[in-house]
Amino acid sequence: MPDCSAAHSNRSSGRTSLSNLEDPYRYKLLLEALVDYAVFLLDADGVVATWNAGATRSKGYEASEIIGQHFSCFYTPEDRAEGLPQRALAVATNEGHFEGEGWRIRKDGSKAWTSVVIDPVRTDAGNVIGFAKVTRDITEKAQVRDELRDAQEALHQAQKMEALGRLTGGLAHDFNNFLTVINGTADLLRNKDASPERLRYVNTIRQAGRRAALLTQRMLAYARREPLAASIFDAKQSVDEMRDLFAATLGNAIRLKYELPDGLCPICADMSQFETSLLNLVINARDAMPSGGQLKIHIECVGCPSRELRRFAGGYVAVEVADNGPGIPLEARDHIFDPFFTTKPAGKGTGLGLSQVYGYMVRSGGSVNVSTTPGGGTTFTLYFPRAGPSEHEGCHPR
Repeated sequence: MPDCSAAHSNRSSGRTSLSNLEDPYRYKLLLEALVDYAVFLLDADGVVATWNAGATRSKGYEASEIIGQHFSCFYTPEDRAEGLPQRALAVATNEGHFEGEGWRIRKDGSKAWTSVVIDPVRTDAGNVIGFAKVTRDITEKAQVRDELRDAQEALHQAQKMEALGRLTGGLAHDFNNFLTVINGTADLLRNKDASPERLRYVNTIRQAGRRAALLTQRMLAYARREPLAASIFDAKQSVDEMRDLFAATLGNAIRLKYELPDGLCPICADMSQFETSLLNLVINARDAMPSGGQLKIHIECVGCPSRELRRFAGGYVAVEVADNGPGIPLEARDHIFDPFFTTKPAGKGTGLGLSQVYGYMVRSGGSVNVSTTPGGGTTFTLYFPRAGPSEHEGCHPR
């Protein structure tokens, strides 16, 4: 083992050494050096008894402002109402240690996400006379963690949707080949001399074939195998032109309310798919309110709605479809955009409506957001990049 005594002696000679200081002063130096940690003592009731420089840096209070105050003043009003500060002390007392994370309030009213550790201070007889509390501001770390989790979830969702898209596209392609034969044969039979009864059956086959062909088009659109016919158009004007269609679709039991802006809301997208997507959302809202209700269509120009979207100088156009129905069941919320998933009874839906909306929005460079609460209705918001004169030549969604 190396001999450190000489080096220690040389360093200590002629200068103040930590080893020569009194214990209380050494502990004070230690606490003041921990500038990234708020370290302080509480009495048995939770009143702040000591305060270090790290606590001032973290929470903004000087020692004279906070000593004598109850430590619950750092908690949010919601946490105080739920008794979280008292529970933390109880856990530390009963289990010997408390550790957790949560929002705390600084002196200036701002919030910080913190890591908290509380340990009881006991006498030799085991009686709790106070608590040692260590808090660290980990707001940036938590943000990075949340962004990483969001990115992982987005990647997982993208991979899942891509796999489902490939499957859907393959099925649609093969199914379309059969439909070509069925529809062609029905056309030939209809052109032959046939009795009215046979013609009625042939027309039924042809009508079913057309509906099936429409279904395959929707499947191909979801699978990104059907190109979008992109153009710049005013979202408000398109919605205005669909008022009669929406009214006929909803019937008299549902009140339809429009909140449209005075100015233009130009977007670069496929107008046909835009109208189909809105109609899908309106039909879903109608089916969610069989006894009637209210449906609102709201359009406005907004900034960048989320960090996942690429920011456009002109911002985004938000097209909102909101109902006051029962809301989406909790167990279904993670699957509503999956193809073939539906909460409707058998034979009442294909499960492709919302998946088509999702695929269309991604290909249009936007996003779709859903907000729902039990008994409080559901709101779908479509975010389209707002188009301007300079984007006209570059209007090419994927």
